[in-house]
Amino acid sequence: MAYTTTVKLAGDTKTYQLSSAIKKYTLMDLGFAKGKSGVFTFERSLDPNTPYQAAFKLKMAVNADLTAFKMATVTGNGLQRADIFKNDAHPEAVEQLRFLLTSFIDRDLLVEV
Repeated sequence: MAYTTTVKLAGDTKTYQLSSAIKKYTLMDLGFAKGKSGVFTFERSLDPNTPYQAAFKLKMAVNADLTAFKMATVTGNGLQRADIFKNDAHPEAVEQLRFLLTSFIDRDLLVEV
């Protein structure tokens, strides 16, 4: 998956892009980890009951110069992309995803396009 300026998750109706006011310390406050290459990564369970046996996860990465990112919902093991919006089968995961993305928007990390 390549870094882009806008991302639309599989099955979602909303498109997101990085905010122009993004700061490195905000990424760290939100739980992003900085890798050796300078890339900031985030991986969080979308299961509201237990984070240890997640059925789905949100994975996100922001490049070192904060100009592009990639984001996806994946299966619990993180190997395959997952469409949590399909057939309204996973309302708890969708609610948890919306909560995380809303907190990213509130902290000037993302902007809804």
